[in-house]
Parts: sequence; structure tokens; C-alpha cells
Amino acid sequence: MRRRLVTTSVLLLAAVTALLGTVTGTSWACTNAQTCSTNYQLNEAFFGNGGSLDSTCSGHYCAKQSAGETTVGNPSSTNYQARAGFNTDRTPSLTLLVNDSQCPSYNTGVNLGYLSTTTPTTGTVNFSVKSYLASSYTVTTVGTPPKSNGTPSHTFAALTSGGTSSPGTEQFGINLVANTSPGVGSNPSQLPDSTFGFGQAATGYNTANTFKYNNGDTIAKSLKSSGTTCYVMSYLFNISGVTPDGVYTFNQSVVATSTF
Repeated sequence: MRRRLVTTSVLLLAAVTALLGTVTGTSWACTNAQTCSTNYQLNEAFFGNGGSLDSTCSGHYCAKQSAGETTVGNPSSTNYQARAGFNTDRTPSLTLLVNDSQCPSYNTGVNLGYLSTTTPTTGTVNFSVKSYLASSYTVTTVGTPPKSNGTPSHTFAALTSGGTSSPGTEQFGINLVANTSPGVGSNPSQLPDSTFGFGQAATGYNTANTFKYNNGDTIAKSLKSSGTTCYVMSYLFNISGVTPDGVYTFNQSVVATSTF
């Protein structure tokens, strides 16, 4: 038995949450200093026997020199982190890309065609997240489960508590890891490698062969600043013998929120 077309589209939405403090009597200094307290502030300072933050500048470009650096990298602990080296940027940032061409499963959309009561139907789409000078980020999904254009319309039954694929039972869910049953998806990958990226799939969406969906759930996260993490979002669709015919559409937004 077959049911008609299900189309899944992913929309982009990014949000940034900044937690800022003001020190009495030094609000201007703290705004313009990289580091400050009630008594001290630090502006673009470095220790070494060479190098320069802005060695040569024109109307359009500046050059930085890194000769003589004594420290480089990103030392961190549970509560603190630092960026060492002359060529560090003081500007926090958060980047979210949907259908990132440098990541696996690059698709401009998911068109699933006809669905069957005997075989699960799957699709994938990717997104990537990068945060800088952040204490963490989270990615949430926004969108109601697929809904038909029929009269009356019908909404797919979502796996709100998580579950495995069961053909013949109406199901809709997603996850962000590699699966074997059905064989779809990839685990989060770091660019350029795991020494730079630290993003991970969130609880409920990080177990192979288990799919879940709740509007507003956190699906991915990083507990600190992170280079680019590529996520592949896998979609699972199963229908029953009484799932109404129709064209089903799923409009989804992924929202990245970072705390600085």
C-alpha cells in the first residue's frame, strides 16, 4: 500500500543570547577592554619577543605578525577559557548554515515520494554550527510534524518519547547520528578535526536507530567555543494502513542560541 508525496523542507533561523555584566564606575572601560574587573583592565596585550597585533595597515587591510609567540591555543576548564596567541580575534560570533556544502549529505531539500506500509522512508539534510568566544551553544528544532493538505488535514504521529522504526505503524522522527536500521545518517563531524570542533547531538537524538521528535526540543549542543561541527539530520517516516492519502509537508527551522 502506498501513500502520496511527503516533502520536507528546512528553513534557517539563528539566535544569539549574550550575557553581559557592568562593573560600577568602569562600564566604558569594560565595554572597550578585552578583560576587566573593578580595578583592572586589559586591552589587546601580548607577551613575547616579537609580533604585532596590527603591524601594517592601509585603508582596506591590516597585517598581523606572529613571530615570537610564547603561547598559542585555547586552554580551558569547566568554568573558564582563554585564547592565546597574537592572531586572536576579540569579537564573539555564532554561525549557523543549513545545507552546508562542506558537510556530508548536502541537499537543497528532501522529497520523499510515495510512502509504503512495508518499508520505512528516510531522508537527510545537513546543517553546521560554529561559535567563537562562547561558553556554550544549543540548537533547537521548531516546527510541527508533517501535515497533509487534505480536508480534514492529518498530522503525522511523532515519536515524542523516542522509538525504533516499525513499518506498518504511523511514525515520524529524527536523529543526528549514523543508523543501521534503517541505514541512514552520519555522526556529527568536526572541521577541520576534533581538536577544533566540540559539537554533539543532544540526548534523545544521539542514539543509533532511535528516532524522536518534539517541537522545541534541543537536538544539538556544545559546552564551549567550537569550530565548525557538521550535523546530518535523518528523517524517518512510516505509515499505517489507515494513514490518510495526501501531500504532506514539514516546514522546519533550526535555531542556534549561544551564550557569551
